[in-house]
Amino acid sequence: MSFKKQDIYKALETITAPGEGKSLVENENITNVVTFGDEVIVDVTIANPSLQAKKKVEVEIMKAIHQHVDQKIDVKVNVKVEVQQKENPNQIRGKEIPNIQNIIAIASGKGGVGKSTITSNMAVSLAKMGFKVGVLDADVYGPSQHLMFDVEKEKPLAVNVNGRSKMKPIESYGVKLLSLGFFTDPSQAVIWRGPMASKALNQLIFDADWGELDFLLIDLPPGTGDVHLSIVQAVPINGAVVVSTPQNIALADAKKGVAMFQQESINVPVLGIVENMAYFTPAELPNNKYYIFGKGGAKNLAEDIETSFLGEIPLVQSIREAGDVGHPVALQENTPLAEAFTEVTKEMVSQLLKRNANLPPTEVVRITTMSGCSSK
Repeated sequence: MSFKKQDIYKALETITAPGEGKSLVENENITNVVTFGDEVIVDVTIANPSLQAKKKVEVEIMKAIHQHVDQKIDVKVNVKVEVQQKENPNQIRGKEIPNIQNIIAIASGKGGVGKSTITSNMAVSLAKMGFKVGVLDADVYGPSQHLMFDVEKEKPLAVNVNGRSKMKPIESYGVKLLSLGFFTDPSQAVIWRGPMASKALNQLIFDADWGELDFLLIDLPPGTGDVHLSIVQAVPINGAVVVSTPQNIALADAKKGVAMFQQESINVPVLGIVENMAYFTPAELPNNKYYIFGKGGAKNLAEDIETSFLGEIPLVQSIREAGDVGHPVALQENTPLAEAFTEVTKEMVSQLLKRNANLPPTEVVRITTMSGCSSK
């Protein structure tokens, strides 16, 4: 067996660096190559801390060397994670909101996938864990959080804060809530151009007395557009959660939603994907699972785009009924549905811990004692 180190580098040039459009060699991800007889050791540095990303780059390197150099080479890959804090003059930066530790955007590429249901139940799950939680309903054209928290007829009061008049969020089930649904006529359509919607959202964000929050969840409208850009321009979002159902048509749009947050000018880390309506379990057959919309689609998408799979939520009638009557199913105690939302929420917090571990110390939040969540 005869090969040179240059042959190894040439093989590695066939692998594209994640999110860069350049090869691992051109992007300087390959830090060292050592050859000794029929053994090759490759040191590679990546920015994505997820286990899926590490495994994928390891497999791709081994495959490229075996395919382009020699099948019998014994390849060892050492993967190191190094998140670089690069200054990007074109990056959109929002203003910090005092006393709010984490801002999480809940998004979807298309409507009808249950994004608002995931948001409300994730907020309740966080509150049950002992966190101080707020929800901003940013779906300006179809707000629904005020319905899901059973506060449809409530109106936020004005309070004086340091000489300024601010809105006091409505509180329900331990969650603070602001929604345009409080201020619009439910029988009339909201017909706003982008600038009007953006101005209304800024008022809800900055003219509100949120108090101290560990988490502010932002329920974004479906798709990608003005409202999404307005949000990332207005506030520094710590991470985004993308909601999808398993079928291909929803996954295609979810992929676009992820790509929006990963754009260089936005650069919001995607904490992971939640698969909603993953399977149907009838009440009379609680051990049966029927994959009506397909099986494992969101999980496979998460692996393909190198982000985390946060978990799956079944298609169960009681989830819909609970949302309709304004009593999120996560409020239940020790039921499979409540536990499903708890696990998804814990996984989201775990991914956030990993993300915050790479930020400056002043940015790290006080959630390291969270039971069941880990940054490792």
